[in-house]
Amino acid sequence: MFYTHVLKYFKKYSILIMVCSLIIIKTTTGCCEDTNKPGWAPFTLPWDDSPVDISFVFEKEKPAGKHGFLKAKDGKFVFEDGTEARFWGTNFNSGANFPTHEQSEIIAKRLAKFGVNIMRTHQLDSEWATPNIFQFNRAEAKDNTRSFDPESMDRLDYLIYCLKNEGIYVYIDLLTYRQFLPGDDVDSVGELPQGARPYCLFDKRLIELQKEFCKNFWAHANPYTGVAYKDEPAIVLTELTNENDPFIHKVTLEPYRSRLEKQYRKWASDKNINLDNEKIDFTNPDKNIAEFFIQIITDYNKEMMQYLKNLGVKIPITGTNWSINPALLKAQLVMDYTDSHSYWNFPFWVGSSRETETAPMVGATFNVFSSLTFFRTLGLPFCVSEWDQPWPSEWRAESSLAYAAVASFQEWGGVIIHTYRYSSWIPENSLGGGTSTINGVMYRKFFDAFNDPAKFGLFPHAALIFRRSDVMGGKQTACIKIDGDDPSWLTKRPSGFPGLGVVSEQHKTGMLLPGESGSADVIIDADEPFMHESDKEVLSDTKELWRNWEKKIGWIDSPYSKVVYGFWGKEEPVSLNGLKLDVKTDFATIAFSSLTDEPIEKSESILLTAVGRCENTGAKFNEQHTQMLDFGRPPVLIEVIEAEIELKTEIPHLKVWLISEKGEAAAPLETTYENGTLKFKIGPQPWYNPSTIYYLIRL
Repeated sequence: MFYTHVLKYFKKYSILIMVCSLIIIKTTTGCCEDTNKPGWAPFTLPWDDSPVDISFVFEKEKPAGKHGFLKAKDGKFVFEDGTEARFWGTNFNSGANFPTHEQSEIIAKRLAKFGVNIMRTHQLDSEWATPNIFQFNRAEAKDNTRSFDPESMDRLDYLIYCLKNEGIYVYIDLLTYRQFLPGDDVDSVGELPQGARPYCLFDKRLIELQKEFCKNFWAHANPYTGVAYKDEPAIVLTELTNENDPFIHKVTLEPYRSRLEKQYRKWASDKNINLDNEKIDFTNPDKNIAEFFIQIITDYNKEMMQYLKNLGVKIPITGTNWSINPALLKAQLVMDYTDSHSYWNFPFWVGSSRETETAPMVGATFNVFSSLTFFRTLGLPFCVSEWDQPWPSEWRAESSLAYAAVASFQEWGGVIIHTYRYSSWIPENSLGGGTSTINGVMYRKFFDAFNDPAKFGLFPHAALIFRRSDVMGGKQTACIKIDGDDPSWLTKRPSGFPGLGVVSEQHKTGMLLPGESGSADVIIDADEPFMHESDKEVLSDTKELWRNWEKKIGWIDSPYSKVVYGFWGKEEPVSLNGLKLDVKTDFATIAFSSLTDEPIEKSESILLTAVGRCENTGAKFNEQHTQMLDFGRPPVLIEVIEAEIELKTEIPHLKVWLISEKGEAAAPLETTYENGTLKFKIGPQPWYNPSTIYYLIRL
């Protein structure tokens, strides 16, 4: 009887079984039926864990703050005990700064597994954040922004406590999107832009309110750590105001504009500059107005920094943070460090435009490193508190390791992606955070990177390259010198200085402003092209970094980390020191990093990550791939990278394990070992889990 039922069941469902079998076979051979893309397969980074865990490499750095307070010294960040500090990390935006206690514990451990050791609290004060520092319950009416919500502060306190325990430091972003309310007693309150930019730089009442905020914030005692924020060594950096200046944010609103004109006329009179009686137009600054702007920003920076120091704030402080022009840079030189932001392939739906540039960064001569270098001087530490190549840019897998390598070569102090997430809600297993509109802006969650294999998936290597200094610092220094005789030099954008070029990928580089002193091995005229028209590639003076922008390929070749990125699938096999790669997939980043104290050739444990294009299931674009027609849905899909690999190793019995998205050692790959060389192939694995970016090479 039993066998009769089985036979009937098999006959009834035989067609269904056959269909399911075909689907399984098709999926395991690397083709996703839903997208009709051969070679693509599901791979999702879980929000609450990581498939690989490199936290043990930095175990001795726990808890954060063990080395004492951070200091700025000789162009670097150094802790009180003399330990040099390097920070690789991420921003938490708006509501993501206020997770539940349970979420804080999970997220802190997850970040440590990826190698993150700093988190920037971005947009704490955003009116549109849910919650924000002023208000946890958005339904409760509130007419001012002069006190902190207890529930919001409790969540922030516990988050900082959890991060500290995992060896993760905190960067405090003070004034970002604060929307002043009638009870704040400020002029034109309903018309003030978010953050009161740029009026907060010179208006006395707005500066008073910033000081009040700082007094309350830095004196706040965290019940979980037992100390006030000003006395917390796990808090290492802070900035006065985010992306704020009167060059980009125009001075037009009354009565602020008239008050500024009064200040300007007095300043001009003191300098014997004759002005006519016409209304001053601050929206298109000439040389005099630009110099006046330098003065008011410098005065603001000095006043606020001294106020924070008087409160007992012990850590390095900067003013603002983006590469706008030399005038803004000059006003930051009174601070403890400089900081800048840079983005490549800014996302869709910016303003009224629904299209974006899609050119790969690896193929550009003037790229993010050029503009970042523009805000760096060799005499001060430098941090990048925002960088990104946001989804849905299909080439974003080129970014994480390029940033880490150039930053290590330049000996920058910190590199922080924008962003981890925009909220603390349990996320969908798709890219773009659900692509919801935030603050009336559609593209906000395009920056969510926490589950993006193409960027966050490479963070373990990036952390090792930067924090461990796998890429050595430049052997020679270069100064890009600006000509002060050019009357337009104060307001020129970075792109107006061809001398920037790709010099930051060849030498350790900083700017030299007119009137500033400095020495370097190489002096470069900012107004003269750094390279010849025939140049197609750049090699660092350490011989560890190389890039060819014509072929759109690059590599990183150090003893502890080796990487190829770009369009190697169109090229012949590439040979690095101890490594040969024949890449079959058109676009890919393939990275190797030792997980021991030994270089790759002697290491008994090596992490291999291979990732390229990545998008949601069902995502659709126009023919030029410049416009997204459909965001798609879970699960996330990766293009499975295929390559033939020959790795020099002194360890004869290494195995290559395929690591699943759950962190399982799913299967060993077939390998051969001859004459000190381990040979194997990566790519779709039909009988195991084909959807991976991770491989572990170990005994």
